[in-house]
Amino acid sequence: MVASECEPFAKTGGLADVVDALARALGTLGHEVDVFLPRYRGLRPPNGSERQPIAVSRPSHPTGDPAAEPTQVVLWNGPADGYRIRLVDHPPSFDREGLYGQDGADYADNGARFGLLGEVALAAAAADGAALDVLHGHDWQAAPALLSMEHGEHRQAAALRETVTILSCHNLAFHGWVPRERAWQLGLPGPVGAAGGVDLLREGIGVADMVNTVSPTYAVESLSAEHGAGLDDALRARGDRYRGILNGIDSSIWDPATDEALAATYDRHDLSGKAADRLDLAARHGLDPDGPILGMVGRLDPQKGFDLLAAAAQDLLVLGARVIVLGTGDGRLLAQLEGVARRYPDRVVLLNRFDRDEARRIYAGSDIFLMPSRFEPSGQGQLIALRYGTVPLVRRTGGLADTIWDVDVPAEKGAMLGNGYVFQEATPKAFVAAAERAARRWADPEGWTELVRRGMAEDHSWSRPANLYEQLYRDAVALRSGRVAAAGQGSGIVPG
Repeated sequence: MVASECEPFAKTGGLADVVDALARALGTLGHEVDVFLPRYRGLRPPNGSERQPIAVSRPSHPTGDPAAEPTQVVLWNGPADGYRIRLVDHPPSFDREGLYGQDGADYADNGARFGLLGEVALAAAAADGAALDVLHGHDWQAAPALLSMEHGEHRQAAALRETVTILSCHNLAFHGWVPRERAWQLGLPGPVGAAGGVDLLREGIGVADMVNTVSPTYAVESLSAEHGAGLDDALRARGDRYRGILNGIDSSIWDPATDEALAATYDRHDLSGKAADRLDLAARHGLDPDGPILGMVGRLDPQKGFDLLAAAAQDLLVLGARVIVLGTGDGRLLAQLEGVARRYPDRVVLLNRFDRDEARRIYAGSDIFLMPSRFEPSGQGQLIALRYGTVPLVRRTGGLADTIWDVDVPAEKGAMLGNGYVFQEATPKAFVAAAERAARRWADPEGWTELVRRGMAEDHSWSRPANLYEQLYRDAVALRSGRVAAAGQGSGIVPG
């Protein structure tokens, strides 16, 4: 795997959790997994790591000969939990304040930085000697590795001749745009992209043997102009080589029975600890506990529906709700929510920070977890909430539609019983209507407890997604083998 984030080494969001959890889950299936990751500032290689010098050809200026100026890199190979982490150590590229940028602006040389990551991954795989079955890239930062495999000379290495390439699109909104005047930094032979520059995610989608995103519903949504983020045509062109595989969560990391961040632990058979966590959350933040506590954790961004929360806040308070929000981001949304919190300090709390332990306490201590997202490729918050016995209230989109079923909608034959509250239209009115239904059920302790326990009994671990990724790899191998066999007959693609 090639990725820009991997828990616990480097993280800005859910991508890090997915890369780590998927690598471990594949390891339990018997696969040998390496994760190539930049060695960012402050990232220490794990104990027992071995130092491996690597020299790769990288251009240093637009007209330079990359073969004449090899770049010296150190690769730290160390043990992770069920896989091997391989940290690409090149201080000029990665010893910086931020992972992708600083002060709200991307680094101008991100194409060069992540091009180097991909080039080192390919060079190291070739040097290892053993045949590499799968090169799995995550998001636009890994696209240079796939492009280099397609357009470079790496296929000549014995270890890489039969390697299949996979690109996972975790969020199509981020493309990795490289202007034409900087495209030379990618170190790719010949022109790639359009006249104005290189859209790395688009180009990666075009060359990968298989492409996937992180839920079946989002895969369908992304084929439309509304949700495809300008890539719907590229995704439609891949046909059934584009799939949706729903993310899981690590049920050993997210477990209210063992979570040391909580005031009290609990499970679905004994919920007394959850009641204690609820009182602890309210007491520490000065919330009046005499009403349903609605928690929301995430990046303050309209994508996540924080604008809907800001617009609906007054009506939610009329319902008797208490609201606690943890997150950083959009200054305008922050100001709106701060204004509500100042007016109602015992009913609205805004925590403007990134705090992993407090997030866990919100998952455990809230009654209802809010995810009114405008779009959500997969989402982990709703799955964690179910695990912690906090009922999700979500908008029907992407992975939320694949995991949360409305309690008040009669289940079709064979369908799961409801496990949360769902609204369709991205409006404050629809949001509040769903919250009102949830508040009514919360007022019925027996019915609420039954709903809580039902959600906690669900299995959203990585075991099933890992098997689906394994099948994706096997299908890619079969497709590549068929394509190679048919090449002399003029058949470019074998139908998936």
